This record gives sequence, C-alpha cells and structure tokens, in this order.
Amino acid sequence: MTQKHVNAVVVGAGAGGGIVAKELSEAGLTVVLLERGEWLGFGKHDDDEFKNQQSTVLGEYGFGPDRRSPRVVETAPGKWQTIRPGEVAGWVYGNNAACVGSGTVVYGAMGWRFMEQDFQMRSTYGVLEGSTLDDWPIRYADLEPFYEKAEWEIGVSGDMTDNPFSPPRRKPYPMPAFSYNTEGRALAAAAKRLGWHPFPIPMLRNSVPYRNGNACIGRRNCVGFACPINAKNGTQNTAIPAALATNNCELRTNAIAAEIVVDDRGRARGVRYFDVQDREQFQPADIVVVSGGAMETARLLLNSKSKLFPNGAGNRHDLVGRNLQDHAYTSTWGLFDEEVYDDVGSGATVAVCDFNHGQPGLRGGAMIANDFIRLPFGFAGVRPPGAPAWGKAHKDFQRKYFKRSIVLKACVQEMPTFEHRVQVDPAVKDHWGIPVVRLGYDKRHPHTIEIARFVARKAEEWLKAAGAVQAWSSAIGERAGGSVHQAGTCRMGNDPKSSVTNPHGQVHDIDNLFIADGSLHVTNGGFNPALTIMALGFRVGDYIVRQWKGGGLR
Repeated sequence: MTQKHVNAVVVGAGAGGGIVAKELSEAGLTVVLLERGEWLGFGKHDDDEFKNQQSTVLGEYGFGPDRRSPRVVETAPGKWQTIRPGEVAGWVYGNNAACVGSGTVVYGAMGWRFMEQDFQMRSTYGVLEGSTLDDWPIRYADLEPFYEKAEWEIGVSGDMTDNPFSPPRRKPYPMPAFSYNTEGRALAAAAKRLGWHPFPIPMLRNSVPYRNGNACIGRRNCVGFACPINAKNGTQNTAIPAALATNNCELRTNAIAAEIVVDDRGRARGVRYFDVQDREQFQPADIVVVSGGAMETARLLLNSKSKLFPNGAGNRHDLVGRNLQDHAYTSTWGLFDEEVYDDVGSGATVAVCDFNHGQPGLRGGAMIANDFIRLPFGFAGVRPPGAPAWGKAHKDFQRKYFKRSIVLKACVQEMPTFEHRVQVDPAVKDHWGIPVVRLGYDKRHPHTIEIARFVARKAEEWLKAAGAVQAWSSAIGERAGGSVHQAGTCRMGNDPKSSVTNPHGQVHDIDNLFIADGSLHVTNGGFNPALTIMALGFRVGDYIVRQWKGGGLR
C-alpha cells in the first residue's frame, strides 16, 4: 500500500533520526518518522537486571531487537554462524536498542564532545599503514554550534573548568556537574597526586530539574534501564515529543524498513517497509533520511538496489559498510581494603583526558573514567587472574569485594580499516525476508591494541595511587569491534571515490538521500559518541532545512 506523500521520511528514531525529525517538522516540512521498535519505558521493563543488562543469559533484550532479526557472523576464521539478539558465539550480536529513542533510552548518557584533534587524525599523526585513518571533511569549529545546541536542547550537566584538554566552547553547560561519588572522590585525589587533571563527566542527565525533566535521584539501575522519573535525556523525551507537537510529524512504530526506492534518474522516491501486521507499505517522500545506526544503515543501503545502483544505494565505489569502527574498551579493576561503593547511580562521575592525544609514538588514545555501577550478577564474572570462578572461594570473594572494588574504563579510539565492514548475507534473511547483516572475522589494527595496552597501564597506575591493593586489566582482543559504539560505515568526505556522503550527510549521487547517525564518522574519537551523533543530527537537519527553503531537494 502506498501512503500519502510527505516532504521527508526519516528511518530510525534514535539519537540522530529523532533530532532530524524535530528540525524538519519545526521548519514546516511534513515528516514521517519510522521506528522498528515500540515506545518503551520503565513501566514495561522496570528493574529486570537479567533482561535489561544480562541479555546473554536469557537470549533476549528488553528494549529490542527481538529474535526475528538474526545476523550472520564469522565466529572464527572460516566458521560462519547465524546468531540472534542476546546470543554470543565468539562474537556478540552488537545491537542498538529497537525502540523510540533507541540507545538514548538505556545508555549511560555520557555527553562528550570530541576534541579538535579527533577531526584531524591524519593531519595530526600522518598516514598509518594498514589503516584508513583520515581527516573529517569538517572541523570541530564547524560542529561546535551544534554541540552547543544538543547540550542545551537535549540537556547536559557538566563543568570543564578543570579539564585543560577540553575543546573551545562558547557557552557553559546548561546544568551544573554531578558531584563525585565515594570512589570518584578517591580517584580525583589520586589523579591530582599523579599530576593528572580529573574533572566531572558530562552527562545527558539532569543534575537539577531541567525543561520537562526531573533531577536525577541516583538510582543504581540506570545503565541498561529506562529512567522512571524522566531524568535521563534522550530523543524519546526531548526531540521526538517536540517534533510531534508541531503536528507536522507522524511517528510510526513497529515499522521495518526494507528498501530505499531509487528511480532511474537516481532520486530516492521513498521507503518500502513492513508495518506491525507484516504488511508491505510504501512511504513516498521528497527526502529520505536514514538514521538506523552504522550496521543497520549500511544494511538498508546495501539492500536498496536499483538500475543505477546495482550494488546498493550510494555504493557506486564499494564503500557502503566499510570502515566499521567501535571502541576498543579496556577494563581495569582495583581491589581495596575499605568500602568504596556507595550505591549512588549512575556511578560514573570522574574522568581524565590526559591520554587522548599527545602520547609519544601513539596516534590518539582514550578518555579514562570510573565505570557505571556494576550489579551483582555482572560482578560475579569479575575475578583477578587465576582466582576461582566457582565454589566457596568465589562466594567469599563476592561478599568481600563487591563494595571494595573500582573499575576504570578506557574508551580507546580504534584505527579504522578498509576491510572491517558490514555486508549483507546472500542467503540468510530475517522474519520479513530482508537479507541480514553479515560480519566477517576481521582483526583490529595492531596499533589499536598498542594504544589500549598503554591506557590500561595508566588505569592500573591510577587505581594503585588511589589505594588499590591489587589491580589488573582485561586482555585486549584481536578482533575488530562493532558491538558498543558502532560507527563509520558511510563516512563523510569531499571525494565520492573515498566517502559515501558529502560533509552534510548527503549521499553522493543521490542528492535527496541523507544519513544522520554514527555511520558518518570518519574516526570515532576516544569518547562515547552519543553527543556527536546528536550534533550531527542538528547539523544535517539544519542543512536540509536551508536547502528546502532555498527551493532545493524537490
């Protein structure tokens, strides 16, 4: 069935798509926002730790996607396996939440800006053999006004006074920073003794009542959970309600996008999708914006074949799906004689950026911060090397150290490679008959592992300075990422032969098709990327509106 024609159809109601829908509808364009999941909240999934955080136990995830959406992965060289959300087979599924707001409903809500060097990695560090490390076609200054807009319209708490590595900003954060918790205070003091520069983590959570949201009450069940009091800010409780309030935007949930329909002139005509009753629908539009996350966006483009683009929309040069990136997270644990756990969520409060850039012999680095609250089941898998993982010794360790441990996480910037990519499987299809994501066994660039080992040693040093009686780091795997902060599969650039879109997220060769999510990232920074995706959403939306008002894109 063909639906009524609209000015724009946006695929994906997450960090990028929700914001683009708001910007277009507030400018007077008629918009249909398609979301593959439902509008979920705390009332439906409350405090279920297994379902919300430990989905590998139950083989499901409370905020979607569900088992109708498999993927094919190479679990070891030459060994392929079909896995479903929540399953682990030498490789996790790597899903983004399938619901209105997507990951912004359940994320940890760190609200980082990338640093100036993160947009100029090749200019800063030169060519890296075996990597596609490159500069963005835009600079930090181009995105700074949109970072500011995201911070004020979505809502960020923070204070960069004590961070000398913070990039320039025109305005402060709209809300004060959260105070350090018990472990944050110990870590901040230790960092200062080491000559480092600790500061409070910027958070997309309300430290005070803000707009229509309450102040955070510090619940432990935060990361992996919806907020019961509307204190965690995502597009589901900011941008999307604003879009709907214009009466120019219609949200359709349980809408599974199958294809961007491209005509023989090279124009996107709209989106073919399946509704909640599995009926095929077609939504025609003047403009199509894809914001499904780096894996699903690439999958949709690759499945959108036409006469002019037989290998997928915008894939004339075999670039769609390539340069897939994540973050090579390190976990460093410290055990203490005294209790350092105070049960105040979300737990992560203090960070240092001393090792993001400027380390001899390293190209980039990572932000290091204390982690979010670990819940009992998750802590059960944490043991020093060689410690028993079962029996009385295991239980004794659990009792003694659950409140006497700190974990530091380093968000290591991966070196992108051309080979690490998203493809579609030639045989396996999902419930709706759509070819699924296929991920090969690709190795991380060795320099990524080198950086990760360096920052892990710094994290151990930090914990010992804070009084840890024992500290150790998890091993850094050789397999390239794609499960946490997926990015890069439709990178932006000025040259169609080396990029999928132009600097405004506009797909080369299809001028009314745009992308607005982490797919655009040329490199992924040493930070959680949510605020950068939001800023790009505002920037892409701003460009579309200006072009539309000038008579273009029709």
